[in-house]
Amino acid sequence: MNKKIIPLMLPVVAIVGGAFAGNMLRAPSDGAAEVAPAHAAGDHAEPSDDGHAADGHETESHAEPADDGHGDVEHAAPGEAAWFTFPTQFFVPLMRQGDLQDMMILTLTLQTDGASLGALGRKEHVLRDSLLRQLMIHANTGGFDGNFTADRNLAVLREDLLKAAQAVTDLPIEAVLIEDIARQPG
Repeated sequence: MNKKIIPLMLPVVAIVGGAFAGNMLRAPSDGAAEVAPAHAAGDHAEPSDDGHAADGHETESHAEPADDGHGDVEHAAPGEAAWFTFPTQFFVPLMRQGDLQDMMILTLTLQTDGASLGALGRKEHVLRDSLLRQLMIHANTGGFDGNFTADRNLAVLREDLLKAAQAVTDLPIEAVLIEDIARQPG
């Protein structure tokens, strides 16, 4: 009788054990997740009896601006240079006679000032559309043929991308930085 029950109970025990282990490894609930960022954002140890923080830091709270889910936004004071990095890369197909030959992959960053950084993040989709349109024009006119990493070729690409970005927004965009550029065979 025991020999018949053991093979039936083994999968049940494995499922229960797997569910328990999965529950233990699961991300903490929302309440626990809010505790960690509060400490990381600059809330330091409570002051001790002598008025100094127990960990040697000031007790001043440094509030971080909320992340709105748009790109990597470097936080800068108004008037200082700041950079907006698009959260995903740009993929530009290189077509020849109707066939996909290669794919260009680029990571772009926009240079602006600290006061315009948040507004620039809110215009991410319009900027991305304009830049991708310009990248496709560049690809279709042979801009990625040959030695596309030559300095003069990249200068032309940066200038065209800057004009495209400035055309869709009145925010100050000072430069388009090409952080990564690669050609992947199709």
